[in-house]
Amino acid sequence: MFRTFLIKYGEIAIKGKNRHLFEDALVKQICHALRPVDGKFHVYKEQGRIYIDCGSQEDPENGMFDFEGTVEALKCVFGIVGICPVLKVEDRGIEQLGTDVIGFLEQAYDVHGQTFKVAARRARKSYPIESMEVDRVLGGRILEAFPQMRVDVHEPEIMLHVEIREKIYIYSKIIPGPGGMPVGTNGKAMLLLSGGIDSPVAGYMICKRGVRIDATYFHAPPYTSERAKQKVVDLARRIAKYAGPIDLHVVNFTDIQLYIYDQCPHDELTIIMRRYMMRIAEHFAKETGSLALVTGESIGQVASQTMQSLAATNEVCTIPVFRPLIGFDKQEIVNVAERIDTYETSILPYEDCCTIFVAKHPVTKPNLNVIRRSEQKLNEKIDELVRTAIETTETIRVW
Repeated sequence: MFRTFLIKYGEIAIKGKNRHLFEDALVKQICHALRPVDGKFHVYKEQGRIYIDCGSQEDPENGMFDFEGTVEALKCVFGIVGICPVLKVEDRGIEQLGTDVIGFLEQAYDVHGQTFKVAARRARKSYPIESMEVDRVLGGRILEAFPQMRVDVHEPEIMLHVEIREKIYIYSKIIPGPGGMPVGTNGKAMLLLSGGIDSPVAGYMICKRGVRIDATYFHAPPYTSERAKQKVVDLARRIAKYAGPIDLHVVNFTDIQLYIYDQCPHDELTIIMRRYMMRIAEHFAKETGSLALVTGESIGQVASQTMQSLAATNEVCTIPVFRPLIGFDKQEIVNVAERIDTYETSILPYEDCCTIFVAKHPVTKPNLNVIRRSEQKLNEKIDELVRTAIETTETIRVW
């Protein structure tokens, strides 16, 4: 029955004169999300609404499409707050509309004693009957056809929406979308992606605000395995369901880590290594047009995420560092990870470079002057090692 979807959006509606730009971006993201889904799709804007016609409207028998796959794809498009499967009918008068509504209810529901409400919207003002009168007429027809049903205008079990435009759209279900803003409407950022739980969620959260992302991953062979690297690629692929294509920069960080381990106090290892990760990630950010770095840090979660530690890592950056999870507790992060299907991958037992070289007793309140003095011990070789790491970086396009 359903061959059309009405797409509801949220914040886009308050964008004023720029609204059309956000609508166009949303249409583009919808088209991208539907590419792998079986079927033909026509996505278009009309009178402040976005619609998707699925399959062949003229020849439904030969225009099949994957309904469930379509809905699942749309649930990954930021900017969508509601996905409404609609019955689209021609305007052939109020009597025929009543017949269409009854047919809709018969196909969409096992009609017995449910309560209902009709909510008509007459967007086409030339329609001869006002919205409240449409409600009354259609409600009467429903009660005639289904005497066991009852009207409840406060908490109906079936909320029947009827939108009268050039065509007439009938729907009753609104499937929640992810909300947010269409990816690409708020610039680009570089995500520091590890194999843990937090950073994939941070990538998801920043994309939800319309930011397109690439990612940098620090690999430390032979201390981290190819399975650890594949785990990060798999996480990037799951984020890409929401974010679109991601360029994942895989940096060989082993020599830098070993040199820091040999030259610097072990309680400062995490902070100093983190500072060099930020420097390298910033290099790729500037090279690819990213305006900020994004990390999965949350205040106080581990020693490297105290206020003093975050300030110490920030100090080496010349572009902003965004931390979407800064006020989340661990369970809140896990809840999002489970919802976006990254949690089970994140907990696979393949170590990343941060956990391999962690100090037994890391400093929790690093003094910047002390950290800078420790980094001076690296002056002999560190620039060459960083240059080599950048030059040998592998970039993987993840879809």
